[in-house]
Amino acid sequence: MAFPPRHGYESLPTVEKDDGGEHYTQQRRASRNKRLILYVVTCLALMLTMVSAGRIARSRGFWMTCYGTQRNQSSLARLPSHYTLPSGDKIPSVALGVWQAEKGEVGNAVKTALKSGYRHIDGAWIYRNEAEVGQALKESAVPREQLWLTSKLWNNFHAPEDIEPVLDQSLSMLGTDYLDLYLIHWPVAFKKEGVNVVDEDLTSDPYPTWKKLEELVDKGKIRNIGISNFNIRRIQNLTANPLKYQPAVNQVELNFWNPQPELLKWSKDNSLILEAYSPLGSNKQVGATLGVPEVKNIASKLGVTPAQVIISWHVQRGTIVLPKSVTSSRIVENYEIFEIPQEDFEALEKAATSHTPQRVVNPSEGWGLSFDVFDGE
Repeated sequence: MAFPPRHGYESLPTVEKDDGGEHYTQQRRASRNKRLILYVVTCLALMLTMVSAGRIARSRGFWMTCYGTQRNQSSLARLPSHYTLPSGDKIPSVALGVWQAEKGEVGNAVKTALKSGYRHIDGAWIYRNEAEVGQALKESAVPREQLWLTSKLWNNFHAPEDIEPVLDQSLSMLGTDYLDLYLIHWPVAFKKEGVNVVDEDLTSDPYPTWKKLEELVDKGKIRNIGISNFNIRRIQNLTANPLKYQPAVNQVELNFWNPQPELLKWSKDNSLILEAYSPLGSNKQVGATLGVPEVKNIASKLGVTPAQVIISWHVQRGTIVLPKSVTSSRIVENYEIFEIPQEDFEALEKAATSHTPQRVVNPSEGWGLSFDVFDGE
């Protein structure tokens, strides 16, 4: 529909009919070219943004990207960084565990951990990576007095005469004159010769083994001694003897699927600190752990990752926690712990202790034992 021209105004031509036609065509071409360039630039910008997001996801981990860990961290209350042992020594509450860390990977993991603030490295003779750990410690240049080094006595060396030689092996590989903590790895003694031949005497009565460890404390090669994978019955069997030094810690499998509330309460009542290995669950359980609704809710509420929620929960329970990883971003992430609001902590504790416990680490059958290591629980 055409409107008639108003008085005093002349209709303006939109296109010149003569020599202006070529100029108009050029304008349209230029306009199309500009739009094309703008489209290409926009696409490139979107691609760069997606690549950057991918890098962030890889460097900080999927959960860190989703939950925005930097959002509220500065306002969150911190949990204890150390616990005091009976000796008066202060043990860091979070350690890097190096179990199952392969050769060629464990050294970088240790160096990353130390750069991130870790000072507690939890290892063992049987992990067969102490030499690489020791080299990483040397290259890190962190002063020895700032480090907390843990190793463990393997089953074949419980006989008193075998303990100091294998301890010296660990000291040599780690490049140190002493250990901050040395644990009896399992409450099962094997004879030195043969494959998994049980030493019945030292298994039923570990006191001779313990007495030798006490001697090595007095000798200065060990500062604290403890146990690992001992249930209450086996702890009582040891502590019924006239010990010079009480066990400093008991390192056990502790996680959402195997929270062991009875052992935790008994240990607190008897001034024995628990250390939690496999704190996120076994390798096949980690995904399920991070997907627990209570864990995800707390992570969203606090602006931290689900892994940080679980690791914080362990420390808030009063235990030392030993997360293990060889992935740099996860090592850094796992070290940041925060106090969980009491209501949320209790909800998570209830969820963890309301299902049937699932223990994963039990070598009894694999070792061909005629008994279960955890009998009597």
